[in-house]
Amino acid sequence: MSRTVCLLASALEYPEGGGQLWLYLNWALGLRALGCEVVWLELVPDRPEAAGLLANVRALKEQLEEHELSRNLALGFKSGAIVPEPIAGQCLSVEAAVESELLLDFQYDTPDELVRQFRTTALVDIDPGLLQIWQSHGTMNFAPHDFYFSIGETVGRPDALFPGCGVPWHYTAPPIYLPAWPVTVSGPDAAFTTVAHWWYGEMEWKGETFSNDKRASFLSFLELPALTTEKLELALALGDNKEERPFWESHGWRVRDSWQVCGTADGYRDYIRGSRGEFSCAKPSCMRLQNAWISDRTLCYLASGKPAIVQHTGPSRFLPEAEGLFRFRTMAEAASALETVESDYERHCVSARQLAEEHFDATKVLRRVLETALP
Repeated sequence: MSRTVCLLASALEYPEGGGQLWLYLNWALGLRALGCEVVWLELVPDRPEAAGLLANVRALKEQLEEHELSRNLALGFKSGAIVPEPIAGQCLSVEAAVESELLLDFQYDTPDELVRQFRTTALVDIDPGLLQIWQSHGTMNFAPHDFYFSIGETVGRPDALFPGCGVPWHYTAPPIYLPAWPVTVSGPDAAFTTVAHWWYGEMEWKGETFSNDKRASFLSFLELPALTTEKLELALALGDNKEERPFWESHGWRVRDSWQVCGTADGYRDYIRGSRGEFSCAKPSCMRLQNAWISDRTLCYLASGKPAIVQHTGPSRFLPEAEGLFRFRTMAEAASALETVESDYERHCVSARQLAEEHFDATKVLRRVLETALP
């Protein structure tokens, strides 16, 4: 009999987030490939506008249908309130979800009483360093779990620059479901791209307050287009901000509306697979905390055979510095990486895919997770 794993995701309330949906899809598809039955649980705040919630449920189920997961969607309110019809009729119940052998919890504020209903529970940290700081500041209070996994290599280590919150952290690489991301060939006119949320607000740590906006990191590389012949493109959700796009375009960057080009799982995948590679900066906290974070988005580029040039987030036990994946610290290093990739593009495409296969293959990564949580 196959094991049942409940994936407590957070995609329902962001229907335009094709990339966020793939974060969870890579886990779900990898678990299913290992023979698991996957329940996709979404918890939402109480009493949202009913018509909007029903529309989001239907939209999510439509995208999950392509992967034969639409019947596996469960829905509940965080307070435990009863989900009304006709919404309840579209989904499995929380009661059905808690019958799962394992909860993989990506929502850091899951109520304690719900967590306790599962037989075995694991918190999955996809914000390494930040989650631990939020917890230590009291702005987050995650419930006790049986296991704690983090995609940050330094989380819980004695040399970490942030607290471990008194729990034993297990490192797990973020997974990529390789069959969904086959290698594709891009022409020389394709751009190096990335998909990004631009604003994250301020962060306070050790008495210092600083911007944790992705935009703040990119500003340090504002003039990079002038130092390379490669096309650099940003897919951003800018909303009503009318000044941001012309500002970046005036410095040589292309700017696209991410909700238009990446607003669905298929659109997000097509956008990445049509790129020459990735160029991206990280949030300032990643560099300050040296968490050795790598984005699940970057893995989608690597698996597709696209070299990735990303900001250095700290020493890694296995991430390369300049082979398929390039990690830069300075403007000169970023420009040099773009030049190096183009000087031997096909080799770096092969290396990118090999890196994904060796370290991030969902079946390998999630087998280790299951062996730890369900020995």
